[in-house]
Order: sequence, then structure tokens, then C-alpha cells
Amino acid sequence: MKLPTRQRGLAVVEFSLVATTALVAVIGLIEIGRVFFTLNALEEATRRGARVAAVCAVNDAQIANIAIFSTSGTPGVSSLVGGLTPSNVVVEYLNDNGTVLADPIANYGNIAYVRVRIANLQHRLLIPIFFRTFTLPAFATTLPRESLGVYPTGVSTC
Repeated sequence: MKLPTRQRGLAVVEFSLVATTALVAVIGLIEIGRVFFTLNALEEATRRGARVAAVCAVNDAQIANIAIFSTSGTPGVSSLVGGLTPSNVVVEYLNDNGTVLADPIANYGNIAYVRVRIANLQHRLLIPIFFRTFTLPAFATTLPRESLGVYPTGVSTC
């Protein structure tokens, strides 16, 4: 069966329109999965950071590197979330009322909780046509203090 000459090439045009739409939808679904993975990884990073901060010395610089899953070969670079650096990690020491202690070392005896936050992280969407960068919401985890690096045998770092 022959197509009329006026219809020649119409299938190619229809396919290109449908294929483009389908490809953008598939990449969008993959990107949604990537965003959910990133959000879950950030939540885990705050939990990990708070757990480490509760047992490490106050204001230890390694808390942020451990929280972001930084590998020992490349400190300061997250092996889990692109763009996540120690500068995005905020470690706060709180008293019984939940108030942030401005100088936790001077108020060591008043530390009741440790909070680790991840803030100001930029995430870039990789969906064709919709390349956008946006700031992810802040994530925080608060845990009761534990040893804070002080043990019967002395002081320990991370």
C-alpha cells in the first residue's frame, strides 16, 4: 500500500514529537528519583553528623567531613552527594532549653544536646529544557550529648 505523496514524512514528524515528549518524561522520572535520593542522603548525613558530634570532642573539624561521607583520600568532598561540602554542615551545641550555646567550650557543662544541620545546598536539575538550580531545604538532627570526646582515659578526637 502506497502513501499519498502529501503524507510522506509525516510519520517521522509524529515520531519525533512523541519520542521527544517520552524522552523528557523518562528523564524527568529519573531526575525525581535522583532528587529523592539526594534528600534521603542529606537526612542520613545529618543523622551521621549528630551521632559523631555527640561522641567527638567539641568543635572537632572532622565532624563535618564524617557527616558528608568524605573519603579519607579527598577530605572535604562528599562521596555521596555532589556539591555537598563541610561548609554546608553546621554543628550546634544546645543547652537544656534548646538554646544554641554561642561558646560551647566555655559552657561545656551546659551542653545537653548536639544538633547538626545541612544548609544552603544547591541542587541542579538535569532535565532537558528545564535546567534549574534551587536551594534544598535545611535538614537537621538533634541528639542528646554523650561523651563529647571525654573518656576515663583522656580526651579523644574523631
